[in-house]
Amino acid sequence: MRISIFGLGYVGAVCAGCLSARGHDVVGVDVSTTKIDLINQGKSPIVEPGLEELLQKGLATGRLRGTTDVAAAVRDTDVSFICVGTPSKKNGDLELDYIEGVCREIGFALRDKPGRHTVVVRSTVLPGTANNVVLPILEDCSGKKAGKDFGLAVNPEFLRESTAIKDYDFPPMTVIGEYDAASGDLLSSIYEELDAPIIRKPIEVAEMIKYTCNVWHAAKVTFANEIGNIAKACGVDGREVMDVICQDHKLNLSKYYMKPGFAFGGSCLPKDVRALSYRAGSLDVEAPLIGSLMRSNVNQVQNAFDIVAGFDKRKVALLGLSFKAGTDDLRESPLVELAEMLIGKGYDLSIYDSNVEYARVHGANKEYIESKIPHVSSLLNSDFDAVVDNADVIILGNGDKRFADIAKGAHPDKQVVDLIGFMPGVTHEGATGICW
Repeated sequence: MRISIFGLGYVGAVCAGCLSARGHDVVGVDVSTTKIDLINQGKSPIVEPGLEELLQKGLATGRLRGTTDVAAAVRDTDVSFICVGTPSKKNGDLELDYIEGVCREIGFALRDKPGRHTVVVRSTVLPGTANNVVLPILEDCSGKKAGKDFGLAVNPEFLRESTAIKDYDFPPMTVIGEYDAASGDLLSSIYEELDAPIIRKPIEVAEMIKYTCNVWHAAKVTFANEIGNIAKACGVDGREVMDVICQDHKLNLSKYYMKPGFAFGGSCLPKDVRALSYRAGSLDVEAPLIGSLMRSNVNQVQNAFDIVAGFDKRKVALLGLSFKAGTDDLRESPLVELAEMLIGKGYDLSIYDSNVEYARVHGANKEYIESKIPHVSSLLNSDFDAVVDNADVIILGNGDKRFADIAKGAHPDKQVVDLIGFMPGVTHEGATGICW
């Protein structure tokens, strides 16, 4: 299949690498010449384990290239995947400027293209977006009719950062929201070799499935954290409680997110919780749990700060800044929020994160780091031992395996705050878990 992918962020870059590795001819499209240059050099614009090897393979086989030429990308392919960002507005609704802009460009390109072309929305969008925003723009700019002259579908992704390639190759399911059967058939042919059920639904159902999954993940994290906080106040290790809860695979489902720990973050969960909460409010639907998730998440960051503040020590090491080990993504990272709170209260803070250190020099997040959090990034130190040795309090912020030994008592003269779960069942003196 000849495929064009619009937007080479986390979803787009991973899809480009995985699709080209499976024999499809892929054209990556982005307004950023930096990203295009990186793709055409076989370099990943993001930190994602294994992705650079896939991109290099795609280039070597001639199945992958990047371009800024929208018209040529549409003309030379059969299907276009829209993978651009849908960030939050201040009120929690989605910002659709990127979606609308790409749809206009694709629509104008379709005007002069003979034959059928299929447009697939892979970006996360609220129910009704494809039919009420994407479709009218495509029809207006192309002068053609959806379902007759061009295809339209929604294909939500279920890729977790740092395990995205594995998630692509071994998905729990493939969801296709189809405007017409021909569009669903085309997408099914792309995914038929994956060992996972292909679920075909109306477009609005597919849009809602994605939000339901992400908000459910956010709900599980928050639920486990609140249980952990209550358990700790009762002198109980919340991890023991949730370990038993998670043994019920029939009713409690997956245990992946069901672990007491730090706040959730990243590019999906906070944004999607806000968006669905906004939609419920706009429909006058009461959704108290969903509406409380972000407040509880903020409270978990405050809990971490309060633990540090209780030590009456000023020199603090924060190990990990990205919201998750194995990625350089700082968008809505709760560790960035914690760092800013510590800075604001005058703590002598030093930060270690090898992936963010890389991103500060290379990759797509360089601009974000320089423009959004220069006051935080200026505290990054690439010398792990120096960061640890010079601190009185060590915060284990994400799951980087290098941090595990510290939780086991490697530094008994320091206060250790474990936000992840590295600490063994019997803790050593001077170590504190956020929920245990």
